[in-house]
Amino acid sequence: MPTRNISLTAEQDAFVERVVRAGEYQNASEAIRDALRVLQQKRREDALKLRALRVKIKAGLEALERGDFTEVTDADLDQYLAGLAAGKNPP
Repeated sequence: MPTRNISLTAEQDAFVERVVRAGEYQNASEAIRDALRVLQQKRREDALKLRALRVKIKAGLEALERGDFTEVTDADLDQYLAGLAAGKNPP
């Protein structure tokens, strides 16, 4: 297994020490590897969210080009949003 030297802040080091002392991990390496797995998972989830957002933006732009939208004035915005939340206005 490759070895790396890393620098941690005092707070990060204390956290690693706490979780190891609490028995959550056998050693600091396990704790850091788990933290990296969580970071990898977060990045995968963020990439999926970004892809989904791009699909929704594309659909929205296509709807605008078709003229398929509802124009709402500033004065009516709160009421319109409340209606959306209540399922009364079509999205």
